Amino acid sequence: MTITNDSEFKTAIAKLTKAGQRQVGARFAESVLALCKDARVKHAIATAMRADITEDELAAALDTAKKASVDSFTQCGTECDWNSQAGHFVAKAALACLKPGPNPAWEAAMHARMARTSESIATGQGTDNAETAVQYRILTEFLKA
Repeated sequence: MTITNDSEFKTAIAKLTKAGQRQVGARFAESVLALCKDARVKHAIATAMRADITEDELAAALDTAKKASVDSFTQCGTECDWNSQAGHFVAKAALACLKPGPNPAWEAAMHARMARTSESIATGQGTDNAETAVQYRILTEFLKA
């Protein structure tokens, strides 16, 4: 199955197990990782992608991602630097795929899209929904694996 729109995207995500949602959500976050300079976010994403993660590792990664998200939010300030804002959304994507609750992969995908949008504002270029197409490809490949 090739995913071509958000309706198919959401439906496919909803069929995934909790672990599957965490892993594909981490892949969505990884696709925008270059927009974030925080090594804690990189580590949290790498941990979330693992199939063999323990509950203790999951809890530690969640705590790390929360701290990185809060720290990146405070860096944005009132005169927002859009590159910093992009990094904040990457941290939020990492956090989304690790925290308990419904639809972590969808939430991670939306934060990844916001990261890319923030980058486009910073550079003055449009996104042409490129991140959406990347996410469709990532999920399609994940489902085939």
